[in-house]
Amino acid sequence: EEIMSFIRERSHQCSARLAEERGVFPNFPGSVHDREGGTRLRNATTTTIAPTGTLSIIANCSSGIEPLFAVSYIRNVLDNTEMVEVHRTFEQMAKDGGFYSEELMKEIAEKGSIKELPEVPDEIRPLFVTAHDVTPEWHVRMQAGFQKYTDNAVSKTVNFSHDATTGDVEKVYLLAYETGCKGVTIYRDGSRGSQVLNIGGVNHGQAESYTPGQVRPRPRPDVTTGATRKVETGCGSLYVTINEDEYGMFEVFSSMARAGACKAAQSEAVSRLISLALRSGIDTEAILKSIKGIRCPLPVLGSASSCPDAIATAVEQYKEGSPHLCDGGTDSESSSSAALSHCPECPECGGMVEFGEGCVFCRSCGFSKCG
Repeated sequence: EEIMSFIRERSHQCSARLAEERGVFPNFPGSVHDREGGTRLRNATTTTIAPTGTLSIIANCSSGIEPLFAVSYIRNVLDNTEMVEVHRTFEQMAKDGGFYSEELMKEIAEKGSIKELPEVPDEIRPLFVTAHDVTPEWHVRMQAGFQKYTDNAVSKTVNFSHDATTGDVEKVYLLAYETGCKGVTIYRDGSRGSQVLNIGGVNHGQAESYTPGQVRPRPRPDVTTGATRKVETGCGSLYVTINEDEYGMFEVFSSMARAGACKAAQSEAVSRLISLALRSGIDTEAILKSIKGIRCPLPVLGSASSCPDAIATAVEQYKEGSPHLCDGGTDSESSSSAALSHCPECPECGGMVEFGEGCVFCRSCGFSKCG
C-alpha cells in the first residue's frame, strides 16, 4: 500500500500541474474529484495496473504485481515446441552459488516450486515465492492492497491448482467484492487444452477431453441415377453430372471439353469435394452458398462466372428440378440486364469487366484478357 499510495500521490501532483496550465478534464464538475479541498486534476484517472503477462515474457521483466508463475517453467511456442525457461535472477544466483544444473532446472519446471528442493539453499528459497505457493485468498488481498490506491481496475490473476472446486472460486469472487477490488481474474491450472506456461508437465491429467463426433460419408451404391448438364464457361463447355441415391443427391462429376489439364483438374477437385460433402450429410444450401458466385477473369455472361460457379449452378438447378441449365435462350429484351447483373469484377482493379470484340476487358483500368 505504501508503494501504490506514493505512486498515486505523485501522479495526482503531476495531473494538478497540468490542470493549472490547461484546465481540469471536461467532466470534472460533479465527479468524485469535485469536492471541497480536493485536488483539481487534468486527468479523470492517473493510475492503473494493466495486464502484462505475455508482454513481460517478451521483455524478460517482472509482470507487474504478479508473483513469479514459476522459477523454471515449460513454455509452449507456436509450433508446439516445449522450452524450459529459467528466471534469470534465480539462474544467476544458482550459478554464483554453485548449485546450478540443467537437471535441477528441469526438476523445478516439473515441480513448479523450489520450497521443497534440498538442492536449493535455505536462504534462497524465501526469495522466490511462486504464484502457486500463494493461496488464492492472499492473491486477492494482494490485489486489494494495490486497488486501494489505484484509480482504475487492477489486473491480477488468482491462480488455482488443477483440483480447485466451484466453491473455491466462489469464495474468491466474494472476497474480491468485500475488499473493494474492481475486478478479479481466476485461472485453474490445466483448464485449457494448451496454455502458454506449464509446470509439473503439460498434461495435468489433461483438462476434460473433448472428442468431436465423427462424420463419415455414406457408402456408394453400385447403381445410381442422375443427369448430365452442359454449361458454357470461359474455359470451354463443362459437363456436370449429378447422381443421387435413395437419400438424395449423392455425387457430382465434371468433365471439360478442350481444357488444359490444370483447369480440368481444378473442376474435378471441386466436384470431388462437393461429392464428399453431399455423402457426409452437409446441407446442400450450405455447399452452394460457399461456391456459387465465385468469379474468374473469363466469364460467360448469362451462364457462369467461373467453373466452380457453373458446377454450383448445375447442382442448384438439378435440386430444383429445372429441365435446362442455361442454353443462352434468354429473350432479347432481358439479355442485356441479365448480362449486366452477372458481370464479374476486374482482377486488376475490381471494376466491372465487359465482353466485346471477342474479348473480356475493363474500361476502368484497361485490363484485357486478350492482352
